[in-house]
Amino acid sequence: MEWPAYLDEYQKLVIRMNTPRVVIDNAVCATATLVKVDSASREHGVLLEAVQVLNDLDLTVRKAYMSSDGRWFMDVFHVTDQFGHKLNDESVISYLEQSLDAGNPETNRDRGCEGLTALELTGPDRPGLLSEVFAVLAELECDVAGATVWTHRGRIACLIFVKDELTGAPIADAHRTRRIESRLRQVLNADGASCSAAVATAFFSHVDRRLHQLMLADLDYDHTSPASTPSAVSVQNWAERGYSIVNVQCRDRPKLLFDMVCTLTDMDFVVCHGTVDTAGDQTQQEFYIKHRDGSTIRSEAEKQRVIQCLQAAIERRASESTRLELCIKDRPRLLSEVTRTFRENGLLVIRAEVSTKGDMAADVFYVTGAAGQPADQRAIEAVRERIGSEWLRVKEEQCPRFRHKEESSSSSKRGDDAMGAGVGLFNLGSFVMRNLHNLGLIKS
Repeated sequence: MEWPAYLDEYQKLVIRMNTPRVVIDNAVCATATLVKVDSASREHGVLLEAVQVLNDLDLTVRKAYMSSDGRWFMDVFHVTDQFGHKLNDESVISYLEQSLDAGNPETNRDRGCEGLTALELTGPDRPGLLSEVFAVLAELECDVAGATVWTHRGRIACLIFVKDELTGAPIADAHRTRRIESRLRQVLNADGASCSAAVATAFFSHVDRRLHQLMLADLDYDHTSPASTPSAVSVQNWAERGYSIVNVQCRDRPKLLFDMVCTLTDMDFVVCHGTVDTAGDQTQQEFYIKHRDGSTIRSEAEKQRVIQCLQAAIERRASESTRLELCIKDRPRLLSEVTRTFRENGLLVIRAEVSTKGDMAADVFYVTGAAGQPADQRAIEAVRERIGSEWLRVKEEQCPRFRHKEESSSSSKRGDDAMGAGVGLFNLGSFVMRNLHNLGLIKS
């Protein structure tokens, strides 16, 4: 590393201590790649940034432990790629090292939205709403370059990135943006319910995090739904040690750890310690948290809100649905036509990821029946026939990242492998106590 000439040795030492040190090791564990990040200090949100990097690379966290209570932090993740394999691609490993080592939100920011105008929408969901939104944007000569859509418990949150259909430039004219906002609010507010449609005025570095924030602000967790599942979250206070303990037990899925850490961070909690342990398709995540002022959860009402918000974060990406992938030459009004076809055939879009690559549209839609039931295969085939079966394909939901049950019986061996490298997972209570003792925060 080249040091500027004006730095003395003490300044260099301080920089070394406070710059995250990243180790990526394929030799420790037989079934996963070990990613370790440690440093002498951690600012609020740095854990989320690390998990965000793993999230954006579609890596699955099979096991993890996180500790940052005191003068040092260390996070250890056992990860696989989306097919359940260890990381062997040198370009991925190099990107991972650089992104985690930077410790800088600018390094990990979402750059796909640069040069575009971002629209944020929240409100009540209904069949056909998305097709109406895209139809309005097409009418207003807004070219949709990208979008991410989530629905949950009858609410919808969207981030839509648009540019001028004729010039390809961002839409900066204040009169025009106000007109866009007004028309979109009219669509969202058809039933007189609360809604919001606005051009994003503040910079946000990550689309998924912003969608969590929008749904949290929209109080989606406070809405009931027939599809809501029993809570997978429990919370208790460990008063004598100054922690609130959050325990999550549910079916594992991609990006679950990110969703949990993101929600806790945006609720202004600090994750002091945490573990993740996955066996088969089930996961257990445990977090020892405090408010940023060092206090624990203060009341039963706050405890219930934490449970509700984390449960909502689990559910937002967990709905049973059929995944449809569209890859077709992009053209004006394409999204309006495609989503109208879904609506006309009784399909409800519950999530969507829209992007363009060059002159091609690469979109993913997760659909159900209009009442939330599994999508009728005849309806799907009718949609494919209308749009073009060579362009719209049904993607079978496979979970290679979930180990078969017979493999879970070897979890003890995997634990032994990890323990041999000094990074094994064990009872978090003893883990916390040992770290507090080592940091001099408690006596033996």
